[in-house]
Amino acid sequence: MVEHSILPGLKLSLGITLVYLTLIVLLPLAALAVRPWEIGLDGVVRTLSDPRVASALRVSFGISLLAALTNAPLGLLIAWTLTRYEFPGRRILDALVDLPFALPTAVAGIALTAIYSPTGPVGAFAAQFGIKTAYSPIGIFIALVFIGLPFVVRSVQPVMQDLDKDVEEAAQTLGATDIQRVTRVVLPALAPALLSGVSLAFARAVGEYGSVIFIAGNMPLKTEIAPLLIVIKLEQYDYAGAAAIGLAMLAISFGALVAMNAVQIYLSRRGRA
Repeated sequence: MVEHSILPGLKLSLGITLVYLTLIVLLPLAALAVRPWEIGLDGVVRTLSDPRVASALRVSFGISLLAALTNAPLGLLIAWTLTRYEFPGRRILDALVDLPFALPTAVAGIALTAIYSPTGPVGAFAAQFGIKTAYSPIGIFIALVFIGLPFVVRSVQPVMQDLDKDVEEAAQTLGATDIQRVTRVVLPALAPALLSGVSLAFARAVGEYGSVIFIAGNMPLKTEIAPLLIVIKLEQYDYAGAAAIGLAMLAISFGALVAMNAVQIYLSRRGRA
C-alpha cells in the first residue's frame, strides 16, 4: 500500500525540482563534459599534461585539502567555545565567524595581502624569521583557511548545541576523564557534521579565485591556481582548453566528495549502532 504525503502537489513540486536541477546543474555540467572533446583526446591529454596545468591542479587541490583539514580542529574549537561558554563579546565573536560569507572575495584578498605582504604587520614580522607569507603557497593557504573556516563552525555548532549533556555527565559519573569524555562521547557524535563541514570547506577552497589571486603572486609552476589558469585560457579564446581543466577539476572534486560522503555515511551508521 502506497502512503500518500499529507502535503499536496507532489507532481508539480517534483517537476519544478527536476526542471530547476536540469537547467542550473545538469546542462552546465553536460556542456562542461562535452566541450573539451572539440580538440580531441590528444588535445585534452596534451592540455592536462602541460607542466603549468599539472602544477596549478596540484596547488589548488593540495593546498585546499590542507586548509580544509586545518579548519577541522580550528572550527571545532571555535564552535565548542561559542556553544559551551558564556563570556563578554560572545555574540560579537559569533557574528564575526560569518564575516567571510558576507565579505566580497576580492576585498578579502586585498585585506589579507595588506596584512601578510612583506610590508604588512604580520608579513614583516614573519620575514624576520625567513618566512614569506604573501606571494607564496603559505599565502594561498591563509586565504583558503579564511574562507573555509565558517563552513566547519556552522556545520558543527548546531549539532554541538543539541548534544545531550546527560550522556557526558553519565560518563563523568562512571569515572571517565575529560579527555575520555571528549574522545569517546563528544567527538563520535560530532564526526559526521565535522566531516560535512570539512567537505564544504574543501569544495569552496578548490574553486576559490578572488581572495587567492591577490595574495598568491600567481607565479607559474609555483603559486598559480587552476581557476586562474582557466581564466587565462578563456582570455586567449582557448575555450576547449579551459573546459578541459574545468572537467579535470570536476572529476577530482567529485571523487573526493564521494569519498568524504562515504566516510560520513559510515560514521553516521556507526554512531546509530
